[in-house]
Amino acid sequence: MKPEIAFNFSQVTEAAAIAGYEWLGRGDKNAGDAAAVEAMRKTLNELNISGEIVIGEGEIDEAPMLYIGEKVGKGGTEIDIAVDPIDGTRMTAMGQGGAIAVLAAAPKGDLLKAPDMYMEKLVCGPELKGQINLDISLEENLTHIASFLNKPLSDITVVTLAKPRHEHMIQQLHKLGVKVFAEPDGDVAASLLTCMPESEVDLMYCIGGAPEGVVSAAAVRAMGGDMQGKLLLRSQAKEPTIENQKIDEVELKRCKELGVNPGEKLTIETMAKSDAVVFSATGISNGSFLSGVSVSNHKKTTDTLLIEGTTKTLRRIKTDYFL
Repeated sequence: MKPEIAFNFSQVTEAAAIAGYEWLGRGDKNAGDAAAVEAMRKTLNELNISGEIVIGEGEIDEAPMLYIGEKVGKGGTEIDIAVDPIDGTRMTAMGQGGAIAVLAAAPKGDLLKAPDMYMEKLVCGPELKGQINLDISLEENLTHIASFLNKPLSDITVVTLAKPRHEHMIQQLHKLGVKVFAEPDGDVAASLLTCMPESEVDLMYCIGGAPEGVVSAAAVRAMGGDMQGKLLLRSQAKEPTIENQKIDEVELKRCKELGVNPGEKLTIETMAKSDAVVFSATGISNGSFLSGVSVSNHKKTTDTLLIEGTTKTLRRIKTDYFL
């Protein structure tokens, strides 16, 4: 992918982050997300690309913008795009740290097309590439990793999301002596922590959104890490209620149309099929590796992480937008 196109994607996440920032701490996650979606879509449509949203805000009947299959751009290079205008909508609404705007892009056909549903995810950094397996238990993975790294389980750190569905798992890991960082939201940022040289995180495990999963796969591949995922039906990720089972039927239909199977292990090469990926993340609120939007002296300043898989480069971009 041409360098100028890659750089343009940083402007897309910056626009979404600035729009989301306006709703920081205002208690309305839907309004914040809608503002970020609109800003991201507007900026994408200003680019000289022929883009397609392969996974994003949902299906066309439930997402007015950045829905799966939507075409964006003014025409040009054909590109697949996976978006999450705000990874951490609840964090944004509550004024908490760690919310980011994220996007992944790759040549047409290189990103997984999947419905907006749940995904089980297991992520590690370059040091553990090839050492994870979502077909065995998390405990078995951790035991293998500890042996591979030649250190005790008490020196292993796992990051996950602080969700009710993870409470039992977190308790089990604590019994094993594993250190657990439970973030309120934002599994894209959590996935990136496994690949950051200064981070002590060894593994990320969670059940979260499929859009975040595909975005994470692109970023992790670009950084030389590893990831596996499994699409989960609503009743598998949550309670098997009548309402969730009805959603299951819709998800199964969409999976069949897109040629993916719930419960089937997806490798990082399946989710991001080449190194020619671009990942951009811009901080909305201050987090572990990105600063949030700041306003001072008649300007807004953004902090962006831009990763290009082909050149294996990671750039930190500080941008001032004068008011």
